[in-house]
Amino acid sequence: MSSPGSATGLRVADAGERALIERIRTRVPPGGSSLVVGIGDDAAVAMPDRGALQVLTTDALIEGIHFDRRFSTPADIGHKALAVNVSDVASMGGASRLALLSLMLPAELPVCDVDDLLDGLLDLAQRLRITLVGGNITRSPGPLVLDVTVIGSVRPRRILTRAGRPGDDLYVTGCVGAALAGLEWLREHSEKSVASSAPHAASLPRPTDASMAECVDRYCRPEPRARLGAILGRTRAATACMDLSDGLADGVTQMSSASQTGARIDAALLPIHPAAHTWFGRQGGDAVAAAVTGGDDYELLFAVSPKRRGRLRGVFREARGVPMTRIGALTADRSVGLMRDGRLEPLPTGFVHF
Repeated sequence: MSSPGSATGLRVADAGERALIERIRTRVPPGGSSLVVGIGDDAAVAMPDRGALQVLTTDALIEGIHFDRRFSTPADIGHKALAVNVSDVASMGGASRLALLSLMLPAELPVCDVDDLLDGLLDLAQRLRITLVGGNITRSPGPLVLDVTVIGSVRPRRILTRAGRPGDDLYVTGCVGAALAGLEWLREHSEKSVASSAPHAASLPRPTDASMAECVDRYCRPEPRARLGAILGRTRAATACMDLSDGLADGVTQMSSASQTGARIDAALLPIHPAAHTWFGRQGGDAVAAAVTGGDDYELLFAVSPKRRGRLRGVFREARGVPMTRIGALTADRSVGLMRDGRLEPLPTGFVHF
């Protein structure tokens, strides 16, 4: 996707707010028939899907906390800002439709970085049929901040929440631990390059090992399970669902709390990414603990009642190769534990912001 006009050497402060907004507006494809008023007015106006409920979510990405420009390109950051919100809508059984983008920009940020950031966001939006309908631009005295709001839709009786029931089996899509392994690889290699020159995401080498390269890609550009979440809602195969932004351990703990149940996770069943397992296990490390506590995988954790296993077989047929692995169950006993080598131990604590 090409950017309008040359921005070489041009800073955000040089361009000005209105020019930046116009630059973004010209990049955004026209919305569908449901969009009544798009970018350029005080607010966007859209017509909701007939017979559907709206799903609304928002998430902010802050430089130094959620991303590091030493090894995340602007396009990576734009992609991730939208992906994390799409993942939330998918976990509710919904389909993402519209997005709002608020940018808090340092004055010295190059305009070409804003163009590249938009590239990453709009590429994913186009692939998932999401329309960017507005937002806001303001100056940031410190870090770069992106705040995205996504509006989706879901039919009544197809909404998924975090509340399951005792006896429900727990499943996870894809694999866990990949994003954390990718992040640790990037940190290690960016630190090694400091002695020779300041590391930059565009120049930082990527892993030569294909499996570890998958982990780096999983961190830089997480793939939200948008289609699978909508299928779980449409088929009503799942009794509960949530996305794994802060790690599997955090997800299991939160789901069991919302369900007023306990949970048992079997370490032997966990689909830990092979490269992540090797990376975490270096020098005697605990690969299982690292994989279940690491965040940024954005997989789906969902619960399935034994009575709905037939529906789940239909989901497997529609999944287009996305793995779904049974890892344990919700229990009447309110404790949350990890079965490992025949012993029950406390589930490690996942990531928390404070």
